[in-house]
Amino acid sequence: MSSNIKHLAKIVLFSVPVLLSTACRTDPVQANDQEHVDQNMNSIFNLVESNNIQALQSFIRNNPQSITQRNARQETALMQALYQDKFEIATQLILAGADVNAQDAMQNTPFLYAGAEGDTEIVKLALQHGAKFDIYNRYKGTALIPAAEKGHVETVALLANTPNYPINHVNRLGWTALMEAVILSDGGPKHQQTLKILLDAGADANIADHQGVTPLQHAKSRHFTAMVQLLENRGAK
Repeated sequence: MSSNIKHLAKIVLFSVPVLLSTACRTDPVQANDQEHVDQNMNSIFNLVESNNIQALQSFIRNNPQSITQRNARQETALMQALYQDKFEIATQLILAGADVNAQDAMQNTPFLYAGAEGDTEIVKLALQHGAKFDIYNRYKGTALIPAAEKGHVETVALLANTPNYPINHVNRLGWTALMEAVILSDGGPKHQQTLKILLDAGADANIADHQGVTPLQHAKSRHFTAMVQLLENRGAK
């Protein structure tokens, strides 16, 4: 073998492991950045879990982007706080700029979920911080519809009287908030009050379901006498 060929062979033998090592090595800058993101995400969710308000506030000041991060269920820290009934934490997150319209894997948003649960103060805060009315839950419903179903009187009153709120929105089941106040209730006092609030706010009492049955007809079939009277007094058919 000539000296030139021997020299070339040495270069190849030396270069291959170097190239392989370079190809397999992770960029330390990228690795550190990813580790920093992972630590931030874990930290904000851990702080919500621990209910440590002061530590959370300090962390958000130093890591403002953390309020947009999501866990494996696509929940933001705000969504996690509401699922865990940690309302002070949720309040601080909203005030810090957390998105009240961010949907998780269940299609819940902080605004929608707070409405469904009757968390009126959170709903009020969400309305003050950009709550959107055209983002819907997994039933294609608004925050008002499940609030009416469950008889969350204060929440219903707040939403029904919010300017430009879609009080007559029909979900994919074919039901408005007023309809759910009738057909998914026991016809008792809190749902009677819910019905009255909706009627007073201008809800249409004659929007029928997918089968063409109206709220009044449902109320009559269930012998909800007080509801029948309320509806008939407003011209329901």
